[in-house]
Amino acid sequence: MPLRHIVFDLDGTLIDSAAAILSTFASIFEHAGIAPVQPLTQDLIGPPLPEIMASLVPAEKTALVPALIAAFKNQYDRHGYKETLVYPGIGEVLEALVEMNFSIFIATNKRIHPTRLIVNHLQWNGLFAGVYALDSFDPPFTGKAGLLSRLREQLDWDESSAIYVGDRPEDAAAARHASLPFMQAAWGYGSEWGEVRLNKPWQLIEEIKPI
Repeated sequence: MPLRHIVFDLDGTLIDSAAAILSTFASIFEHAGIAPVQPLTQDLIGPPLPEIMASLVPAEKTALVPALIAAFKNQYDRHGYKETLVYPGIGEVLEALVEMNFSIFIATNKRIHPTRLIVNHLQWNGLFAGVYALDSFDPPFTGKAGLLSRLREQLDWDESSAIYVGDRPEDAAAARHASLPFMQAAWGYGSEWGEVRLNKPWQLIEEIKPI
């Protein structure tokens, strides 16, 4: 079966959300009078919000994690997401893929509500055949491996008809779990390690043309 579906991670692959996310973390920790236990750097970005928050809160303050998560959601979903940046060339590549009759999707650890806010803010609504997050399903998935496996089953993707594009080793592991080929977006938050490494967005077009 020919390649027809291209599934993208969001943070670190399509968008540079580091400034928006880290400034929100900094704001809520400052307001709460808590010093995070590790630096607020882009290396944090990728896992689900509860996992990131738990890694930042001092052990003696773990009871505050739910309140800090709620504060993050409130601030980020109201205005923080608007600081999101798009990697150069991504918009043009997405439009080119649609013109080439590929179905493109998002599968992300980010919550579905801010994901949809960002897609709308960037005027990408007409591009994607589907936008999915861990909490798009009830009960929510705990990781991207389960999400990709469910999408492959639900959308009837053959392993040769779909690929996953992400920036981190965890994305590659999730793709392997779902038996999907993987391409690394080396411009993102992960180091350069992937077997099929894309150094610029337009290289995706070059890689898929022969398929």
